[in-house]
Parts: sequence; C-alpha cells; structure tokens
Amino acid sequence: MTAPLSTQKMNTLETFENPNPHRDYTIRIDLPEFTCLCPKTGQPDFATIHLEYVPDKLCVELKSLKLYIWAFREQGAFHEAITNEILNDLVEITSPKFMRIRAVFNVRGGVYTTVVVEHRNSTWVAPTPITLP
Repeated sequence: MTAPLSTQKMNTLETFENPNPHRDYTIRIDLPEFTCLCPKTGQPDFATIHLEYVPDKLCVELKSLKLYIWAFREQGAFHEAITNEILNDLVEITSPKFMRIRAVFNVRGGVYTTVVVEHRNSTWVAPTPITLP
C-alpha cells in the first residue's frame, strides 16, 4: 500500500547540480495551482506560490516540486504556517544563497492574504544592482 501524498512531501523533492555555481542568478518559478485546506472549516484554499531563489550548489527539479506542491491538497494549515513549511523544506533540500516565497491566497470571506517569507545564507552578499544610463 502506498503512503498518502501528504506523508511523501519531502521524499518527492529532488535536486540537480547547479550548472553555473560560480555565478549568482535568480530562478523564478510560479505555481498557480496550490491548494490546501482551511484548518477551521475544512474548505479548500487556493493560492499561487511565487518562488524565487539564488541557487548555491543545487537547484530544485521542477517535476518533483510540482508533486511536492500537490501533496498539500489534503493538509489543513494556516496560510502563514504552510508558507513557512514550504520555505523550510526547500531550504533544507537546496541550501540556496537566497530564497523568497510569496504565497498569494485567493479571497476567503472577503479577505485576501499574501504571505512572504525569506531565507538568506549568512555568508552570501547580494550583488549590487547596476543602473544603466
């Protein structure tokens, strides 16, 4: 018997070696089909998860990320908790130089919620932005 998806979340995340570890660059991924359950009512919550990160040695593999995100469909959690859980899991598996997750939840009861969480490697210095004339 296969374990439910919700218990397989971390097992589904896969990585691959950063093809350019000597260069800082940003990877942006939008996941518009995120769903979880309201822990109070059991009704579904819908969100778009915006992930952006500066990889170090590892990048997250996209199909595994999709399966990981799908595993939340039956999980009840507050928006703040689930956004932090996603960040924690992705940081654990990729150890990025920088990572930001912005979870934009659809309206529920007339209230829109956006949760933004970040991780920064303490040894990483962000590049200085360049302004061209």
